[in-house]
Parts: sequence; C-alpha cells; structure tokens
Amino acid sequence: MSNKMWGGRFQSAPHAIMEEINASIDFDRKLALQDIAGSKAHVAMLAKTGIITREQADAIDAGLERIRGEIESGIFTFSRALEDIHMNIESRLAELVGPDAGRLHTARSRNDQVALDFRLWVRDTIDALDAQIADLQRALAEKALAHAGTVMPGFTHLQTAQPVTFGHHLLAYVEMFWRDRGRLRDARARLNESPLGAAALAGTSFPIDREMTARALGFERPTANSLDSVSDRDFALETLAAAAICAVHLSRFAEEMVLWTSRQFGFVTLSDAFTTGSSIMPQKRNPDAAELVRGKAGRIFGALQALLVVMKGLPLAYSKDMQEDKEGTFDALQSLSLCLAATAGMVRDVEPDAARMREAAGASYATATDLADWLVRRLGLPFREAHHVTGQVVAAAAAKKQGLEQLSLADMQAIDPRITPEVFSVLGVEQSATSRTSHGGTAPNNVREQAEKWIDRLGQASNSPETSRPIPSHQGLRSL
Repeated sequence: MSNKMWGGRFQSAPHAIMEEINASIDFDRKLALQDIAGSKAHVAMLAKTGIITREQADAIDAGLERIRGEIESGIFTFSRALEDIHMNIESRLAELVGPDAGRLHTARSRNDQVALDFRLWVRDTIDALDAQIADLQRALAEKALAHAGTVMPGFTHLQTAQPVTFGHHLLAYVEMFWRDRGRLRDARARLNESPLGAAALAGTSFPIDREMTARALGFERPTANSLDSVSDRDFALETLAAAAICAVHLSRFAEEMVLWTSRQFGFVTLSDAFTTGSSIMPQKRNPDAAELVRGKAGRIFGALQALLVVMKGLPLAYSKDMQEDKEGTFDALQSLSLCLAATAGMVRDVEPDAARMREAAGASYATATDLADWLVRRLGLPFREAHHVTGQVVAAAAAKKQGLEQLSLADMQAIDPRITPEVFSVLGVEQSATSRTSHGGTAPNNVREQAEKWIDRLGQASNSPETSRPIPSHQGLRSL
C-alpha cells in the first residue's frame, strides 16, 4: 500500500530498501516538540485568517496538546513506516480528531515545516550552549582569581619562554570562550527568521499571516524569499562552524590537562572524578575526560565538513539530500555540550602544584627577557645590544650549569661592566611576573582585576548540577 499521507499518485508501496533509506524518524524525532509548537502556531493563524473554523482549530490544538503529553511522558509510538516526525504526529492527530486533522497541513509543506522545526531546535540548542559556556567561563574566572599570583612557565613552541601566572593562563580561555559565545549569538541572530508559510518553494495562494506565526514562535520576522526559506541551511552551517571553533578551544585546554597531569610536567592534579585507571597497571591515573574532549572535537569538525559537502552542489530549492543535515548537527552539538560539561567539571576539580610550577617557571633561563629589559631601562642600551649581552650572560650561566639568578655579579660584569647589583631584582620569577603590568599582562594585580570583572559580568556561579549538565538528547523541547 502506498503512503496515505502522500501516496495518491502512486499505485504500489515503496520497496523495503526505499523505505529504509527514506526514513528519518530514528533521528528527527528530536524535533517532535518543535514540530508541535510550529503546528500550534500554524493552526492558530489558519483560524484567525478564516482558512479553517475556530472549532476545527480548537480540536486540532487539543489533539496536538495530547500528543505533546504522550511524547513527553514517553508513551508515544514512533513508526518508521510513517517516515518522519511530521507524518508520525499528523497520523496520530488523525486518530485523535478525525478527518479535520488533515486541515492542519493547509498552506504548509513538509519543506517549510522541517526548515522551521530545525531552526527552532538549533535556536534552543544555541541558548543552552551559551549558558554552558558561560558556566565554564565562571569556573575559569573563579579559579583564575584563586591563583592570580601562582607562577608558572609560559610557553612558546612548547619551550619555556617567560613566567606567567596560572590565573593569567586560565583567563586566556575565558577570552576564547567569550568569542565563541559571540559567534553563537551572531548565528542565532541570523537564523531568527521564520520560514513557515514558504510552503513547498513558491509560497501559497491562501491568505496566511506569516507575521503572526513568526511572532508566536519568537522570531524577529518571516523570511523574505520562499525559495531561500526551504533550501537554506546556513543557520546549521554557521552554528556548526561556531561549534567547531569552540571545540578547538576545548581541545587545546584538554591537551594542556593531558600534558600538565603527566609525571614529566606535574603541574596539576585531577581527582578520581575526572580520571580513570588502567586494567593492567594499578598505578595509573589517566586523564580520560580530557582525552575524550580532545577526541570529540574531530566529530564536531566532521559534522561541519559533511554538511558543507551535502549543500555545495544542490540546486534550489529543496532536495532530499538535505535530510542529511540533522544527524550530524544533532550529534555535533550534543558532543559539544558534553565536552563543555566535562571541561567545566575539570576546571573546578583541578588543583595546581604551585611549587612544581614555580620551579619549572625558573628553568631554561625564563627571566632572560627581564634581564634584557633591565639593560635597556637602566643602562640605556638599544634593545638589540641588550639582547646580545643577555645571550652572552645566558651562555655563561649555562656553562656553569647555573640559573641566571645564581650567576655572580663578577661573571656578569665580565661580559658588561656596567651591570650593577640591582640586576638581581629582576631575575626572580615572581618579580618577572609582577613586572608585566601592561594592559592584558600577567601581573597578579592585573589578573585579579580581570578575574573579578569577568565574575561580575558573568554573575556568581551557582555550582548547581544544572549549570554544568550537558544538554539532554531532547534539548529544545520547551514550550513555545
């Protein structure tokens, strides 16, 4: 038997393989409550414009409310034979209200219906992700404030470069995640137009009110072109692009956790809550949460690339290829949410070893730049000359296997007799960090000020399970 929702043109049922490749209900059921929200807005508009009667609209609305309850309580039966979430809901609606259920699809196509549902889901998920990123920023800022003066090595090329503070390092990620929130909010602003009413691709001859449905669903306005309305997936691409950049930042932090928890670095410790053991080596504590965050970044990148490839060759307007837009997006944003939750947990859990960090900060002549700066500031040397003198001092210290602060004044004066005992005031790692008072620098007072500003901007962390909990699989199923 052909599909009763669209099969009037067909004489026989699809092949089993056709049903298998065509069905999307296994994943697009995530859009269930968005679909109901869109249908409720649409039926209210149909009644107000006189396209259907108020009695018909009330019956349909009541049926949709009952279906919402069934889905939320987990008793709704999803059927693969009905292909997708739209026809599953419409079929159940027909069982509840009879033939009038068919009036719901007046002036609407599955093309604008799915475009609407997907936009609503992505918009809801952006809002949830924004809250999670803000929670991660709070965790970072609070830890940064607690360790504004904890000295550690700063790196370039993964080689010890100059002393910084642990708090300063953490605040770098606060800045990164602030940009991520900005990109997601930009994506939200651009997606916040309603495609409902574009119908299949050309609009409709019915006297619909698209402004009404747009307002009812929280959109700024209806989309302006019916062809673009049903064929656009920029909103998903842009959100995935923002998610991919955020995943880069999460992965970089995760990589540092992996390095820093190793015996070779020994900078920080994660508790049992965010580590696992080995099945054969009882001494092991593995930073698996960080490694999984690092690994899941690839899934997020892949979803973006996959959707770009799907969309790149499609003519206007809708093509069935676009059914491939959802699984990757659902998975990527769910993965991002889980990574954000895990990272926020690690940040709150991590404990730095201040003594080990300080020791590492002073290794590899990390205060050499401070010596060069002192030669410029106190002796008036051009920086290039000061750089050359400092290089000779470092070489002398290396030959004696000493740190710069351990080298004698006589040894330094043998290289440049103008050097005075005052030079030792700039060769300690704490003095080095404290001296970096320029805007955005690592001086502890700077770090405290910036951390306090971020905490104030972000609001106090609640530390409740809700703030760091990942988005559930039904995220976005809020009433609209």
